[in-house]
Amino acid sequence: MYHFFVQQDQIGETSVRITGMDVNHIKNVLRMGPGEEILLSNGVDKDYLCEISSISSDEVTANILEIREGGSELPVELYLFQGLPKSDKMELIIQKAVELGVFKIVPVETKRAVVKLDKKKEESKLKRWAAVSESAAKQSKRLMIPEVTGVKTLREAFEYAKEFDVLLLPFEHAEGMAQTRELFSRIKPGMKVGIFIGPEGGFEDGEVKLGETYGATTITLGKRILRTETAGLFVLSVLAFQLESV
Repeated sequence: MYHFFVQQDQIGETSVRITGMDVNHIKNVLRMGPGEEILLSNGVDKDYLCEISSISSDEVTANILEIREGGSELPVELYLFQGLPKSDKMELIIQKAVELGVFKIVPVETKRAVVKLDKKKEESKLKRWAAVSESAAKQSKRLMIPEVTGVKTLREAFEYAKEFDVLLLPFEHAEGMAQTRELFSRIKPGMKVGIFIGPEGGFEDGEVKLGETYGATTITLGKRILRTETAGLFVLSVLAFQLESV
């Protein structure tokens, strides 16, 4: 079933109006028509199972068949603070992180990051990253579209997350898988969790020490060295499996 997002002011008591680019997608790309069912989300707390009733050049109207609350979201807010990777790896990271239930993604400048974005490049990247997040949210039937924020320095990122319940910092020199398991087991519904991932070269020792001053705990993810595009997804996968509601 095809999935789209709408604003609250598009939702009536018995029907929903779809406008913008989704109209062309429904009408001319998917070639859908009256009588076909679609899933609509308000991006906050409700899904609407709907049946298309009419299609015009600039609007699709769908009757509400069923309202579903709670949706497919995890009971924790998982924030991925991702050191800027090379090439198009960020798009892959965003896509998969959204599928795994991430709440928000924060791109982070670190000392070993090769990628440096000026204002113009950042604006272009953010538009593309937002589109990737929306597409992944539609595909995975998310209730909301995870935001990809503007790029922050590492200090700004730690400052942003300093009031979170748990800050995880996977580090290749950390030891003790038992500590990682124990820390993961303490993460419960309702918490905010920050996951800090370094770029291809990893974090410098000084950056790790900075994180520790903000309450971040360095953890190991096992005996193998994971790529930057793998490490965050590893953590998200484990936490999603552990916290997924039945």
